[in-house]
Amino acid sequence: MASSKHWPEIPYDLWSDSCTALHLYCQIIGKYRLAHTPWVNHAWHATLYVSPTGLSTGVVPDAGGIEIRLDLVDHRLISRNAFGETSVFKLRKRSVAEFEERFRRVISDLGGDANYHGRPNEIADAIPFAEDVEERPWDRSAVTRYSRALVFIDNVFRKFRTGFIGKVSPVHLFWGSFDLAVTRFSGRKAPPHPGGIVNLPDEVTREAYSHEVSSAGFWPGGGGIDEPSFYSYAYPAPPGFAEASVLPADASFNSALGEFVLSYDSVRRSSKPEATLLEFLQSTYAAAADAGEWPRQDLECAYGVPGKPRRQ
Repeated sequence: MASSKHWPEIPYDLWSDSCTALHLYCQIIGKYRLAHTPWVNHAWHATLYVSPTGLSTGVVPDAGGIEIRLDLVDHRLISRNAFGETSVFKLRKRSVAEFEERFRRVISDLGGDANYHGRPNEIADAIPFAEDVEERPWDRSAVTRYSRALVFIDNVFRKFRTGFIGKVSPVHLFWGSFDLAVTRFSGRKAPPHPGGIVNLPDEVTREAYSHEVSSAGFWPGGGGIDEPSFYSYAYPAPPGFAEASVLPADASFNSALGEFVLSYDSVRRSSKPEATLLEFLQSTYAAAADAGEWPRQDLECAYGVPGKPRRQ
């Protein structure tokens, strides 16, 4: 377990421009994966995954199999195909248009198909990638700290995921909203989502929220939150959810977002960050499940332990 001194400081205001650049690079990479991967419920086929040094697509079924890795420690984009061919280029200050041009060339050189939707999702006034020619900064130190934070957060989210035997998502990063997330399902269908998310087709939103959920995640900042924060929400939000008492004491309900939030710094500064974050995840889930009358006894279990199968 990492102690509080290991959780890095990642104040959003000091690297917001570099964070935006990273977000857009992830959109390009994610859209490539989306264009080649058969649809999985709730768009789970399009996400990115945390690795020890950054983010990965996993295997994209293109040209026999291509994996894209964003190495945020050595600041490289590493692409490999199933035939052992590798392409690497440096992550540095550049425009989104230049990054995309290099990325498309890499995919083509590896034998893949570099055609995908060329405009960002879930961003207002989105500029097509090829037309986004303004040079973007790249704060290497801040990007690396963010990557290290993701690894610690991913570990806790993965542990939380094991405490549920109902339908539960992988832990993955959605490149549209740029949040690391894990979602539990009651098993019941939900009313159609109203949609209206900026630059996201309503049919995608409604498929994503086809069933009742309690979802938790992490944002580095932006999108209505000025600091790195954890969140937890329910869809549909049951009566009484917003008024529920949750832990830790620093957590609160943000009525503008319709979610419980807890600042990353509250977790980082606690004496036991992992336990504090688990407390938030579990208590906000319980608030959603109790208010929504989920059959908790049929869905929950103890957290998983390495090497020990569950008792039936």
